Parts: sequence; structure tokens; C-alpha cells
Amino acid sequence: MAMHDDIKNFYKQFEYEPVVEKGKLTKKFDSFIVAGMGGSNLASGVLKAWRSDLQIIQHRNYGLPALPLKTLKNSLFIASSYSGNTEETISAFSEAVKKKLPVVAVAAGGKLLDLARKRKKPYIQIPNTGIQPRLATGFNLMALLKLMGNANGLREARELQNLLKSNEYERTGKSLAKKFKGRVPVIYVSEKNSAIGYNWKIKFNETGKIPAFTNVFPELNHNEMNGFDYQEGTKEISRKFSFLFLKDPADNLRIIKRMNITERLYREREMPVEVLILNGRNVLHKIFSSILIADWASYYIAGEYGVDAEQVPMVEEFKKLIR
Repeated sequence: MAMHDDIKNFYKQFEYEPVVEKGKLTKKFDSFIVAGMGGSNLASGVLKAWRSDLQIIQHRNYGLPALPLKTLKNSLFIASSYSGNTEETISAFSEAVKKKLPVVAVAAGGKLLDLARKRKKPYIQIPNTGIQPRLATGFNLMALLKLMGNANGLREARELQNLLKSNEYERTGKSLAKKFKGRVPVIYVSEKNSAIGYNWKIKFNETGKIPAFTNVFPELNHNEMNGFDYQEGTKEISRKFSFLFLKDPADNLRIIKRMNITERLYREREMPVEVLILNGRNVLHKIFSSILIADWASYYIAGEYGVDAEQVPMVEEFKKLIR
């Protein structure tokens, strides 16, 4: 029941008041590079979905992104690792320090915070509640907004502690889990909302322990869609998939039309399609409402298959082998 309670209490993360330790940021930045892997770098994508004008570059690799040195030096480099021990993120932080970039760290503990203290770099220590990184997006979001100096974003995010309490999210997620059982989920969203689709995908992967994929409009209309126009010889392959369309009333009208037509074409080919409308009191509420449903859907699909929803044993096995 531990993970059930973690998801149920997710709204409490938006009560968190992040504090920048070891000094203040020397200037206000307009562009940001967020280095992190897996669940530790989900919040940066959420922020891009929230405000498309935010200059955020996501870096999911060792070292530094392949950018001009001027761009690197004019951006705040944020190394984010919930555990503080992610080797790619530690590599990125170390390279940023070596290049004398403006760099900060976000972690619950571990080597990353030790390095930040040793190098006298600012950091935010987010609460270490023992949850999986993919469930700590609220903590991470609050930390990023604090480092970006975005007071309006922090105010909007704090409203979520009241807006995300509904049991309806759990009911919707549980219902979707039953519909997806026995099939591979494919999540379709607009390009603007790609981070939401990505959240759904990794929740199914990590919590549900099943394959899942995501793609965006309009690009998928030019390629992926054709993979499901099955002929007799490919019918059995295509029938292993089930589709979730996340429709946003704020999307471009041509995107909405594309979604509706694609849904119709899939249904005509007897492909199972579910639709969720993205809505909320504000944009962050709209985003996190969907993410919370994803948490519940993946949690209950783990139950459908009788697997442990919380732990990620294959990831841990991989970490031991790569040392």
C-alpha cells in the first residue's frame, strides 16, 4: 500500500517551500539547461508544456550538451538527481564546474550534494521521503521554479495542493488499467504536450512493468499511423496495441482536427482507442491532473499483472552491472 499512499498524497508536494542553500544566485537567468535522467528530469518537460516560451534545454546524457560555449555560460545549468547518485548527472555537474558555468544542484542527498558543497555551489535539497523519483515531480517542479525566480509559477503550483485531492483521478486510472490489460499502450498528444505523453509512457514502463510508447501530432500522421493500417499479414501485430488520445481544447485547431480524424480511422480499423480531455483550473492543474491519472493507471495495471508497482529491479540490476 506504500505506493498507493504516495500517489494519494502527491498533492502535498506542492506545499513544499524550496530553499537555495550555500549562497544566492548571482544574477537572473532567462535560459536554463536541466541535466537529469528518468524521473529526475520530468519536471523540466512539464515546465515547457506549461509555458512554451520558457527557454529550457533538457539534457539526458553524460557531460555537457553540444552547445556553443556562449550559450552554456549564459544559461543556468541545473543538475537534477533525486537520489543524488546518478552517474550521468554527476558527470554533467562536474563538467559544468570545470567549464566555470553558472551551476546549481537539485537532489535529496547523495554524491551530487556532497560535490555541490565541496565546490561551494548553490543547491536545493528536496525532501527525501523515500518515494521513487518518478513520483517526486512536484518537489522537482517547485525547486526548478525557485531557481528560475518564477514567483507566478510558484503561486500557480501551490494551488495544486487543493486542486489534486479528488478521488476521481484514481477511479479514472483504475478504469483505464482494465481497458489496457493485454495490450501495449500508445499515448498520442500534441507536440506542445509531448511531456505529458512522456510521463504516461514512463509510468507504464516503470510502475506497470509493461512496454508503452508515445508520439505527437502532426508528425505521427506522416509515418507511424501507417504502421497500424494493417493488412491480413500484419493484423496480429497491430492488434497488440491500444491507444490513448490526450486531447487538449487549447491545441491548434488543425491539431484537434487531425486527432479527431486519426481517432476515426483507427476505430474504423477496429483499433481500441480511449480518449481523455485535458482540462483544469489552470495549465499546471491540467497537466498534473493527467499525470496523476497516469500514476493511478500504471499502479492498477501493475496489479492486473501481479507485479511490484514500486521497485525497478531491472534498473537496479543494470546499475550493478555497469559499475
